[in-house]
Amino acid sequence: MIKVLVIDDSAVMRAFLGRVVGSQPDMELAGVASDPLLAIDRIRRSPPDVITLDVEMPRMNGLEFLRKLMAVRPLPVVMVSSLTQQGAEATLRALELGAVDFFPKPASLEALDAVGPGIAEKIRAAAQARVGRHDWAAANTNASVPLRPVAVARPSARPASGSIIGIGASTGGVEALRHILTQLPAAMPPIVIAQHMLPGFTETFARRLDASCELSVQEARDGEEACEGGVYVAPGGRHLLVQRSATGYRLRLSDDPPVNRHRPSVDTLFRSLAQAAGTRCIALILTGMGADGAEALLELRHGGATTLAQDEASSVVFGMPRQAIALGAAQEIVGLDQVAARLLALAAG
Repeated sequence: MIKVLVIDDSAVMRAFLGRVVGSQPDMELAGVASDPLLAIDRIRRSPPDVITLDVEMPRMNGLEFLRKLMAVRPLPVVMVSSLTQQGAEATLRALELGAVDFFPKPASLEALDAVGPGIAEKIRAAAQARVGRHDWAAANTNASVPLRPVAVARPSARPASGSIIGIGASTGGVEALRHILTQLPAAMPPIVIAQHMLPGFTETFARRLDASCELSVQEARDGEEACEGGVYVAPGGRHLLVQRSATGYRLRLSDDPPVNRHRPSVDTLFRSLAQAAGTRCIALILTGMGADGAEALLELRHGGATTLAQDEASSVVFGMPRQAIALGAAQEIVGLDQVAARLLALAAG
């Protein structure tokens, strides 16, 4: 049984999350707390398997509690986020501090029941996650995103006609992508990304990455050309596809139904890359729960593309990479710390 501790200052949310957990056959409500200070003693006496954590709470906010928890006694944490710009910033900061995943607060009481199954799925994924002590989490929780050094030249807006890199990720992918992209130089082929993320968060995610990378990172726009040194993140709630154009690669966005229950879907992006780039594609599947991307990665390999999967030891959740490896879709299995150097070498080759 997955023991879940709910920390939220809203009595409505505590009751709702308690019902979600209590209705699952594989979960048990370990307790509820209205603020982190009340939860500390409970965690010491009987550590839960997963914590759901609100950001804005009295006496100690969620980010400060998370920073201390991950530095001393790491546990899988799923954040409860508000659907605002400030909420998105706080959520992404929480992921940097070691939270496994997040879900937004429903906009209305009527919408609560509809989001219950998705919340339960995120809790299950978190229970499987590998979390470790984050010494770097001692940084101030209000620290701003480090800005790109002034001396770094931005990539040109030159359409790319050679190779292109596709990356798919889910749970744990936000930090894995940050780890990889901040190590890459501006002189790279275009990189297209399908990260399972809800609408309202991908724009903030791309902007934060852009502020800390030599590459130019943005949320993908329909009809634009993929340029050298550019990174294009699929908008939450929309599929990202790549088409061949007269000058290189053109990006397309689609509102087609979810694939593998996801939109954006990694399978959708990878299948479009198989058609548009073929042997010129380098495809990578990162940490995440489920199997999205595995079948299309196999199609890419059969079509002559170079295919990679993150290894188990460095994956927060070894679901998507495991499925790809089991299918024989990955030519190489790479640890997270080696991914950037491997992409750089493959792009140069």
